[in-house]
Amino acid sequence: MKRILVLEDEDSIRSFLVLNLRRAGFEPVEAATGQEALERLREFPDVRLALLDVMLPDIDGFEVCRRIRTMDSRIGIIMLTAKSQEMDKITGLTSGADDYVTKPFSTAELTARIDALMRRTGEAVAAAPPAEELRQGAFLLNTRTRVLTRNGHRIRLTQIEYALMRLFMSNPGKPLSRGEILTQVWGKDSGAEEKVVDVNIRRLRIKLEEDPNAPLCINTVWGYGYQWNG
Repeated sequence: MKRILVLEDEDSIRSFLVLNLRRAGFEPVEAATGQEALERLREFPDVRLALLDVMLPDIDGFEVCRRIRTMDSRIGIIMLTAKSQEMDKITGLTSGADDYVTKPFSTAELTARIDALMRRTGEAVAAAPPAEELRQGAFLLNTRTRVLTRNGHRIRLTQIEYALMRLFMSNPGKPLSRGEILTQVWGKDSGAEEKVVDVNIRRLRIKLEEDPNAPLCINTVWGYGYQWNG
């Protein structure tokens, strides 16, 4: 079952989202406040994706996102942000979200973004990995269990971060453009913007690098993209 948490405090918007998600074959779980959303996640542990509005009457969507990430690194998270608030997009991604959709949005756009992220969170059936383990230097990525370790110590990854690591470790030393990374990780028709690549790389560097501001593993290829040198 493709169960989705829908956190939106405006009844009319939430009802619209729930109706269209059901028509698209999803099973929505509704919440009107951040606290209710966290309670619903405990009630429905099989939720694999959360749509989080930013502006809420109690704790905001960013804090809900951060708390979800402490509970579950595998769940997909999409923030619903105001079109004029560019900072909301960046804050959402740095809080642990995988993607964002700006209001107003079409049902087709939202469904496409959900489908793309569902594929990364394991709800859609993916092809069997060509290799069970990828090893470079101190890093070992098990593609069956989706676990990354460094010198035997586990590094917890979101599903997007796992997809990035698998792409990088499958292409050591190869410069990858932002567009190529976006297509391979988020999907060709996801509609996501290239800045989501930069923010997720920043999050990965915090987890992987001794000094994220002077990275040795994930190097920036200026004006192009990134290169893995783990």
